[in-house]
Amino acid sequence: MDTMQHIIIDNTMARVADKQFVGYLCHAYCHEGYCTFERNGKQFTFQAGDCLIIPRRGDLVEHLQASHDFRVAVIYVSQEFIEQATPQSNYGMRGHLSLFHNPIMRLTPEMQSRCKENFEVIARRLAQPQHHFFDEMMRNAIQTMILDFFDFHATLYGFDKITTQYHQLMQQFLELLERGDYRKNRTIQYYADKLCVTSKYLSEVSKKVSGLPANYWITRFTALDISRQLRDRSLSLADISDLFDFSSQAHFTRFVQNNLGAKPSDLRQ
Repeated sequence: MDTMQHIIIDNTMARVADKQFVGYLCHAYCHEGYCTFERNGKQFTFQAGDCLIIPRRGDLVEHLQASHDFRVAVIYVSQEFIEQATPQSNYGMRGHLSLFHNPIMRLTPEMQSRCKENFEVIARRLAQPQHHFFDEMMRNAIQTMILDFFDFHATLYGFDKITTQYHQLMQQFLELLERGDYRKNRTIQYYADKLCVTSKYLSEVSKKVSGLPANYWITRFTALDISRQLRDRSLSLADISDLFDFSSQAHFTRFVQNNLGAKPSDLRQ
């Protein structure tokens, strides 16, 4: 593994949506000022003393605007390297789902100090490729950062241990959604059958792990994808409706109105 390709240091948020970083997790710490952006249909403000983690799909970040004094440290880490460095803890699943809703953590002064130190260590160590144990050293540095992020999240939002069984089931459920199964299948029964559990059990596990039922995640993934497709002017509304296998144009319109707050045609204006 060429570690230098898996860890990239930056000092701006302007490239977070670049295709270059799809498949990377963006970790950022705001030193001064603030920036605003939209993600998953919500508006966020990232300001001094905050840390931010955006998983894999940077293209979901839109309308980013920064104050004149905005100063930020950014570390992109590939999903492959993250998987190698992440400690054997199931807590990461709760953090991942929480960050889907809000990628920002407002840190205490002590947490800010630790976060800044982690970023500085990673940047300094990344500049030492001649180190005989460079790959191991970088995995260790990234793991320390991840463990501190776990600790920040658990301290700010409460620690709740997730069993290995629940973690694996929720991870498999999300993998089905991330590969796009919701475009043709939006019933809990479909996912329960795929995972060899009952619909009731899948919903119970989703509620315990994420605080939200399984049908929330199915609908949310669908709505966000439709929102992206509506921005593609090469596709007609009928094309998009067919892509998601809606039974009729009227059904498609109702779904968009209920979950995106407007008619498909209005969202294109």
